[in-house]
Amino acid sequence: MRLFLLLLTFAFVFEGFSQADSKAFTAKNAVYLEVGGNAGRYAASYARIFHQKGELKLSASAGFSMWRDDRSELPYNTSKSVHWLPTLPLEINALFGRSSHHLEIGTGFMTYLTVIGEQNQNTSEFRDKVTLDAVVPLRVGYRYQKPEGGFFFRIGYTPFISLDFNNEGFRKFVPLWGGISLGKSF
Repeated sequence: MRLFLLLLTFAFVFEGFSQADSKAFTAKNAVYLEVGGNAGRYAASYARIFHQKGELKLSASAGFSMWRDDRSELPYNTSKSVHWLPTLPLEINALFGRSSHHLEIGTGFMTYLTVIGEQNQNTSEFRDKVTLDAVVPLRVGYRYQKPEGGFFFRIGYTPFISLDFNNEGFRKFVPLWGGISLGKSF
């Protein structure tokens, strides 16, 4: 809650220093590396502002990452394999701001593969089973992006709902999560 209030305060303080008229963005694209946040661990992402009117801009992004799952540290009855599992973070955000400084609010959907140990009922042997899971992140944060392009930065509070498809639709809310992104807009 404190992080949310801090980010909201910064958004309004920076907004006070921005120009009176909203600048039209000519640099609508951005590429960036995100750590935490919507990406979970990390991801290389592409974003595009697809709508702008006054202070409001709408942005969509997609990213890609590979997560390493090392089973060699697990108990003796599981596989000793290392798996590289892809993730796909998707996000849509509303940006509120007149020039380079924005309050960013949005949501997303991140699918990822995970490995679970599955025991054969007849032989009692364990084997790895790759399954699909997902999270629904929320975002409230600060985004720095110049209308004409250049350095891109954002930081956000990103709590999420974990959708565990392997556990009969189990849902878990994780309130303490955040992320930071660095890149370039063009």
